[in-house]
Amino acid sequence: MSWGTELWDQFDNLEKHTQWGIDVLEKYIKFVKERTEIELSYAKQLRNLSKKYQPKKNSKEEEEYRYTSTRAFLATLNEMNDYAGQHEVISENMTSLITGELTRYVQELKQERKSHFHDGRKAQQHIETCWKQLEASKRRFERDCKEADRAQQYFEKMDADINVTKADVEKARQQAQLRHQMAEDSKAEYSSTLQKFNSEQHDHYYTHIPNIFQKIQEMEERRIVRIGESMKTFAEVDRQVIPIIGKCLDEITKAAESIDHKNDSQLVIEAFKSGFEPPGDIDFEDFTQPMKRTISESSLSNSRGDGKSEPKFGGKSKGKLWPFIKKNKGAGPEDFSNLPPEQRRKKLQQKVDELNKDIQKEMDQRDALTKMKDVYIKNPQMGDAASVDHRLAELGQNIEKLRIEVQKFEGWLAEVEGRLPPRTEQARRQSGLYEAQNTSAVNSCAQDRESSPDGSYTEEQSQETEMKVPATDFDDEFDDEEPLPTIGTCKALYTFEGQNEGTISVAEGEMLYVIEEDKGDGWTRIRRNEDEEGYVPTSYVEVYLDKNAKGAMTYI
Repeated sequence: MSWGTELWDQFDNLEKHTQWGIDVLEKYIKFVKERTEIELSYAKQLRNLSKKYQPKKNSKEEEEYRYTSTRAFLATLNEMNDYAGQHEVISENMTSLITGELTRYVQELKQERKSHFHDGRKAQQHIETCWKQLEASKRRFERDCKEADRAQQYFEKMDADINVTKADVEKARQQAQLRHQMAEDSKAEYSSTLQKFNSEQHDHYYTHIPNIFQKIQEMEERRIVRIGESMKTFAEVDRQVIPIIGKCLDEITKAAESIDHKNDSQLVIEAFKSGFEPPGDIDFEDFTQPMKRTISESSLSNSRGDGKSEPKFGGKSKGKLWPFIKKNKGAGPEDFSNLPPEQRRKKLQQKVDELNKDIQKEMDQRDALTKMKDVYIKNPQMGDAASVDHRLAELGQNIEKLRIEVQKFEGWLAEVEGRLPPRTEQARRQSGLYEAQNTSAVNSCAQDRESSPDGSYTEEQSQETEMKVPATDFDDEFDDEEPLPTIGTCKALYTFEGQNEGTISVAEGEMLYVIEEDKGDGWTRIRRNEDEEGYVPTSYVEVYLDKNAKGAMTYI
């Protein structure tokens, strides 16, 4: 099966067919190129999708990823990022192994095809030239033969005519002989040209054209083989990434199987547990008795504030309950005393861990600088050892400050951990109010306490946050109530700005009376003089319980 023998007369059709083959190859190249663009676009969209749902650093979202379900989702996002990378690999490999190679091959193919068909046209032009020479020799031979016949006929006519002179007859005879000689020469030339043409034609159709067409056939077959190999490569490029893609999918499945609903439920408890006990039963208050209303720890309000204006609180509005006060959006106190005990413990522990990490970081830097200084001392040409002394001193100061901070927070942490187990009825009652209002500060049992030490709660009243207690005849009885007796003294360890109702400001080192000790809610009630009393955080004062301390009290 050879194009040279089977298609010897189909030069034009072969030219069209090979051009069509090149067009098919270029079409396939364009197809693969568009596929690579789709893969890149898909990979980019997958990466953007993964990035879009990644948790933002130092945000609330990042804290949510401690749950197994959200961690599994994060693992899915990371695997999708790797999945996108495999589609980029597909695009890169197809570009380098298919489109790049085929583009170069097409250029070579076009040059080869042009060369082969140029040789074919040249052979055709040569055989056409030989044919024209044969035709010219043939016409010349035919013309000379006709001229010789006419000359012979004229000679015979002259020779038969008795009136013609002998000289004219001789002339006619010589002309006839000349024409016959010319005809013989033309015949010989025609015969030679014909033989030459037949030889050229045989070579053309049995040697030159078959060779040219055979090369064209081989070229076309190589093109077909090449496009087939490219299609195999097309599939192989995809097949190569299937194991990695499968691994990504396996990791997603593994992450999904790692979800532990019980663990997530426990994390919810740890995240929102207040540490308070549920409120107990409310004691029955018998108002039929002659004005012997008792101050109950489970009561939500202070009897002294129900209907009496107390100058010690600056004449602020009454009837307010701390758990119902709006929460201030500002930062909380440094010791997190505005939080429920369990949440406060977690925050303090987290702060201690962060400070320890900072200390370790500073110590690592100090060790590195110390080693550098030793090197400078041993090899002065490498640097000045004194140049790092300032930085070493700085690091030492930083480490000392951080250690002081750690001690401070560890002290608060020890205080919280030692106070968690027992809970009074008063604290349990406030815990119920705290949960009902979804606030973050339930640390008081008094009616007039509105905020934590740094003013985490505002004094703004609204219909939703205010509980008004109507005045009754019983309130008049409490107007004449005697002040609470002192049960000891205390010393302010830190300065506290009591900016909210129910609290009192104290200065560091100030000595004051204690009139009500901490009931487990983190607050101690103190008195400066007859007109000034209120609550301060228990962690801000050092208490000396002594029922006879009133007479020994001195003011600072």
